[in-house]
Amino acid sequence: MKTRTETDSLGSIEIDAERYWGPQTERARRLFRIGTEVFPPGLIRAVGLQKQAAAEANQQLGELPREIAEPIIAAAREIADNRMDTEFPLPVWQTGSGTQTNMTANEVIANRANELVGGDRGAREPVHPNDHVNRGQSSNDSFPTVMHIAAVEAVERLIPALATLRHALAVRAQEWQDIVKVGRTHMMDAVPVTLGQEFAAWARQVELGIARLRDAMPRLLLLAQGGTAVGTGLNCHPAFDRVFCERLAALTGLAFAPNPNKFEGMGAHDALVELSGVLNVIAVSFTRIGNDIRLLGSGPRTGLAELIVPADGLASSIMPGKTNPTQCEALTMVAAQVMGNHVTVTIAGAQGHLELNVFKPVIIQNVLQSCRLLTDSADSFARNMVDRLQPNHEHIAESLARSLMLVTALNPRIGYDKAVKIGKLALAENITLKQAADQLGYVRPEDFDRWIVPAAMTVPGATLPGGGG
Repeated sequence: MKTRTETDSLGSIEIDAERYWGPQTERARRLFRIGTEVFPPGLIRAVGLQKQAAAEANQQLGELPREIAEPIIAAAREIADNRMDTEFPLPVWQTGSGTQTNMTANEVIANRANELVGGDRGAREPVHPNDHVNRGQSSNDSFPTVMHIAAVEAVERLIPALATLRHALAVRAQEWQDIVKVGRTHMMDAVPVTLGQEFAAWARQVELGIARLRDAMPRLLLLAQGGTAVGTGLNCHPAFDRVFCERLAALTGLAFAPNPNKFEGMGAHDALVELSGVLNVIAVSFTRIGNDIRLLGSGPRTGLAELIVPADGLASSIMPGKTNPTQCEALTMVAAQVMGNHVTVTIAGAQGHLELNVFKPVIIQNVLQSCRLLTDSADSFARNMVDRLQPNHEHIAESLARSLMLVTALNPRIGYDKAVKIGKLALAENITLKQAADQLGYVRPEDFDRWIVPAAMTVPGATLPGGGG
């Protein structure tokens, strides 16, 4: 490997000549040999956006001359376009302020900027990583800003995926609103519902998840940039935070604004804990939806078998022709991971001591993974499961006809105690409710047919005396 020698305030070090990173990154790369987890492209993009907006703001405020600012902006844009991802080799497991990743950005941008103006990598002139690329910034305010940028953009991708799933569920709810089936509570037979009502409930859960994400967004759009080391804004132009957010908003189309209290934005990450909590709620919803569809599709002959699970082309390794609810399993595994990630984010978010939380990398790593997993799984589940599901009409009708809980519609007519006796006799003697009611002399057959109308039982008040039942 061909190397070059770079020197900074700590001394000299050999670096792969092909790399744009500098001595701080190289030392960190050798020091933090922990795990295989590196930051995802979304965070690297956010790093580029932060550095580009900072250089543009510094140029506008007269803190950087044009000949220095423009190559920095060009190099930062390459990072924001994810063309330099391989130049960010450090693991998540580094200093808790994210300092090493911020320093990597400074070094990569400085070396690339110098190259763009005809200089050499490692020269540290005319563009210097600290004096110019990091002008008016600290890792302590820059990395939390990057965290918020990456999180907001991840949410912007998650919401459309959730909308796709909500729409798929809502379409099924509308199509199947008249399919009356056995309802179930405590995993036992209950009074009738429609298949459409079940799907509408799941669609509503996803809809509320979207609303919760949108509700959290205003706090995520507030940025700590401008607080520098501890929140006071030392060595930073007094208008930097405002101009920075204006430039970033222009780059992203998102309404970023300065956090009015930089100390809160650097010492606490409650907005990201809140977001993780919303992702946790969505994971809970996904678990319920995935498990319900898995249960309703169980069978095809000895389970509930009310839904026909689509064949996905995957097979059992030993049982020929067996179709498994693979999408349900993938969805609920994602949900389990997101729930675990939220535990990590909760603990990490509680580690804000005095002026700085030093669990930043693990917070954003887990938040971004949760967003990505939920985004991908929502889209996959909508397209590969919900859109391809079919109701098992014959089995649904058969199960409904045999349900003993239809007797509930008799409560307003003959009273609870007599209805109980009808149900118990029907179960004990394996006869129909109609036969049991007639045998006990509680309900005439013609009245039974008038009063026990399963479809009417899915509409509030319809089975009451005078209510049309």
